[in-house]
Amino acid sequence: MRIRRIRGEDAEAFLHLQRQLDEETSFMMLEPGERTESAEATAQRICDVVARENHTILLAEVEDHLVGFIEAVGGRWRRNRHSVYLVVGILEAYTGKGIGTRLFEEVEAWAAEKGLHRLELTVMTRNERALALYRKRGFEIEGVKKDSLWVDGEFVDEYYMAKRLG
Repeated sequence: MRIRRIRGEDAEAFLHLQRQLDEETSFMMLEPGERTESAEATAQRICDVVARENHTILLAEVEDHLVGFIEAVGGRWRRNRHSVYLVVGILEAYTGKGIGTRLFEEVEAWAAEKGLHRLELTVMTRNERALALYRKRGFEIEGVKKDSLWVDGEFVDEYYMAKRLG
């Protein structure tokens, strides 16, 4: 398994990974079939990511097959450029194999290299596997978003979580 930065030529495979994640878990934001972005639009989004100093997407590959990712979306303004919002997804067949830990190690190293100070994310309160990983990586719960999402016919709360670097 290797972790690497996304490239323009990853657009189709990355879109496929995201759609597969939408299908196999209710913990991602989009429902199955809701991701309508084309491969061309994904390629443009990747170009936009690569162009920003405080934004990146790291990919987890196993035998040249994308199995997970972590995206760090940096603040756009002077007052929040030091913060990045994280989105992470790992295919079900590859969970519990240390990939999440490696993705977080790499994104934290990238953030430190860029002089960033704060990593933040939201997570459904019932996503125990993700919560365990985030806590292990030093993230703390800062608040609760009540009835934040509508998932499988019910309202779901989310935790705001963050980790300060250095």
